[in-house]
Amino acid sequence: MNDSLHISCPACLATNRIPSSCLDRAPHCGKCKHLLFAANPVDVDNHAFQRIVANTDIPVLIDFWAPWCGPCKMMAPVFESVARALEPRCRLVKVDTETHQELASQYQVRSIPTLLLLQGGVELARRAGAMDARSLQQWVESHL
Repeated sequence: MNDSLHISCPACLATNRIPSSCLDRAPHCGKCKHLLFAANPVDVDNHAFQRIVANTDIPVLIDFWAPWCGPCKMMAPVFESVARALEPRCRLVKVDTETHQELASQYQVRSIPTLLLLQGGVELARRAGAMDARSLQQWVESHL
């Protein structure tokens, strides 16, 4: 049996159906040919966030942050390094809470940075505050 997963393209937001056995083979978008996983978090707006969450079968890890937040600035390179370790098992996205306040409100984000792990639009886990790469990766993997 060849199970397939729906993966939203980070570039054009098209939904791609990828055999689960091919996730580790650097799949490209069928529409725009962009790599589906580039080992980098995806900065999203409200529309991209909704498309990615709704059309991606793997868990989505969201970093709610703000440009003025010191701990968020410390967390940014950590989040990037963890993207290399977690993709393609997990999609990592970043939401600027200053620009996209509606998303922070929708998910009741009260402090930043806040990390939220969703699968199929359902919250699996949440954690507020900065952490190191090893702790973040262990935290995410404990919920996968």
